[in-house]
Amino acid sequence: MKKISFTLAAAGMFVMGTTTASAAMLQEEAEASKGFTQVLKEQFIQGGPDFMGIVLLCLILGLAVAIERIIYLNLATTNSTKLKQQVEDALASGGVEAAKEVCRNTKGPVASIYYQGLDRVDEGIESAEKAVVAYGGVQMGQLEKNVSWLSLFIAIAPMLGFMGTVIGMIQAFQKIAAVGNLSASLIAGDIQVALLTTVFGLITAIILQIFYNYIIAKIDSIVNDMEDSSIALIDMLAAHKK
Repeated sequence: MKKISFTLAAAGMFVMGTTTASAAMLQEEAEASKGFTQVLKEQFIQGGPDFMGIVLLCLILGLAVAIERIIYLNLATTNSTKLKQQVEDALASGGVEAAKEVCRNTKGPVASIYYQGLDRVDEGIESAEKAVVAYGGVQMGQLEKNVSWLSLFIAIAPMLGFMGTVIGMIQAFQKIAAVGNLSASLIAGDIQVALLTTVFGLITAIILQIFYNYIIAKIDSIVNDMEDSSIALIDMLAAHKK
């Protein structure tokens, strides 16, 4: 009888152990099956609303500025070679007014610079050149509008993350001082939160930096196009005046 009871108890322990192991395996599989977005969301919530909220605000505002600039710059991009040929043909066939009409019907800073130069051509080539240079500076300012805000968000996002880390470490050491002994379980939560703020601050800065570099490269491309087109316009006006 005792042997049967011992056997039943052993079998029960074996079943319980098997069930526990199966549950642990199922939990591990569930953790592994979580997507990157879900894990990121959980880690963000664990980081706390204080600094995480500010970092998230930097990311949202930075993305809003980046998207607005990308849309504006794409709309400002013009086929300058085609526009140059159209203006040159209009000058040859219909004169300055026909060329100005072509510029009025074309969007972008290059067409605007062409229009300003054509509008001052009656005052002389030097006046037209000064108008082109001055208006080119205005157009460059329009292209770079709000880009400084994007660089600001790139700078302060990791700073806020580091600040959250420092504050979390201070809280952890305050707990150690209050309790009087060093326990990993006592300060693990504070250290985890502290490190999460740094991670998300760096992620925000990396994302915005990619957009920033693309925007700067796009602006440089348009500015170079404007400079080349300005030189071509002055050459066209000089040839037309002869």
